[in-house]
Amino acid sequence: MKRRELLKLSLAGAASVALSPAARAEDLPKVIRVGTQKGGFFFPAVRQRHTIEDAFKPLGIEIQWLDFQFGPPLLEAINVGSVDFGYVGDTPPIFAQAANARIRYAAAVKQGGGTQAIIVHKDSPIQSLADLRGKRIAFGKGSSAHNLLVAALEKAGIEWRDIVPTPLAPADATAAFAQGSVDAWSIWDPYLALAELKGDARVLVFAREIHQPNAFVIAAADFIEKYPSLVARLNTVFAAEGVWANAHHEEVAQAQAAATGVDIEATRRFVARSNYSVVPVDDDTIRTQQGVADRFARLGLIPRPVKVADIVWKWTPGS
Repeated sequence: MKRRELLKLSLAGAASVALSPAARAEDLPKVIRVGTQKGGFFFPAVRQRHTIEDAFKPLGIEIQWLDFQFGPPLLEAINVGSVDFGYVGDTPPIFAQAANARIRYAAAVKQGGGTQAIIVHKDSPIQSLADLRGKRIAFGKGSSAHNLLVAALEKAGIEWRDIVPTPLAPADATAAFAQGSVDAWSIWDPYLALAELKGDARVLVFAREIHQPNAFVIAAADFIEKYPSLVARLNTVFAAEGVWANAHHEEVAQAQAAATGVDIEATRRFVARSNYSVVPVDDDTIRTQQGVADRFARLGLIPRPVKVADIVWKWTPGS
């Protein structure tokens, strides 16, 4: 499908989402702020294509894109009211909900598990998950990589206290791994692809070998309560873009690389193993996500247990 045809489909789908009485023209926001992660998912490619802007321009609404290094600070921005809508992995919403953040699950993306992994140095003696015992392991605290590490240790029968947890933001973890300051690193794309292609990295285990990873579109609770029709419109356009992205990996990779400056070969690698289907949060996804929440609560890594279903907003496409 050509870009022009896809754009018409996106706009047609968005136009079919009727605005609620509460969202009359005079009540609409002037700007919708969308949070992205550096190189993550396909929001940077969508940004290059101007599809979201084209869908909201008839309503007189501007789209503002705000970049974050990873999920936890993006959700903190949503919580404090400086971002309305964004995309994160499975773990940031758990930590945010446990801290009483004002967020809602708005849509889901069921990942194939090939875009996250635990990596070690190519010449490392670590050959299995069991070998992680006693090792210094980097991960982003409260990120999907945090969940992958916890789940992997659980599978191997290793207690959290039996490793040296080293919480680092991706940029700091990149340097620590390159310098040999950590033995292993739980990380996602594009950092994973860059480490595979440009660094001294070997994949110990992919996420698909450990658990079912999901990702989510998150909206600010106040925004979703005031403008449910706008959130549905956002979901509709991103879902249409996801259909396009799944069928046009090379175009996504080119746009993604141009938008982020990430190496094109690394970008091609992670785009090829990505899924871009934006769908409603169904019961199966809620059950899987509740398992993530219960895992962190059991280990005392969040301040209180949470019920995921309490903050899920039900999106019905086409309604």
